[in-house]
Amino acid sequence: MEYSEKVMDHFMHPRNVGEIEDASGVGTVGNAKCGDIMKVYLKIEDGIIQDAKFKTFGCGAAVATSSMATELIKGRTIEEALKLTNKAVMEALDGLPKVKVHCSVLAEEALRAALWDYAKTNNIKIEGLEPPKEDDDLDHHDLFDEE
Repeated sequence: MEYSEKVMDHFMHPRNVGEIEDASGVGTVGNAKCGDIMKVYLKIEDGIIQDAKFKTFGCGAAVATSSMATELIKGRTIEEALKLTNKAVMEALDGLPKVKVHCSVLAEEALRAALWDYAKTNNIKIEGLEPPKEDDDLDHHDLFDEE
């Protein structure tokens, strides 16, 4: 399996790893089949994503797509962030092997889940934002909890 230099760079030196204590929105998604789990934290002020961080449990491609997705949405409006697709994340990474495309889909879903959490918490409707898919196969809520 061949990875681009950008994928390797974002895997070896991921940007925005960690959590945001007083996050405006937090989204967690997982894929039971591959075991990848992503948690995205957003700090939103006046409709602008001021900061984005992530914690990812998974393969190198999962880490790289999380890193790139958070890089691409920082400083953007909520509307702009909503337009970020897994395809855009893959293009920014100069592509992914076919068997790793699902990692970019997870990154998009984690971002949308965090935006959904923000909208729900603030009782606002964001045009074009759907509720996150429920993942009943995987109990990943305690995976990231620091004890």
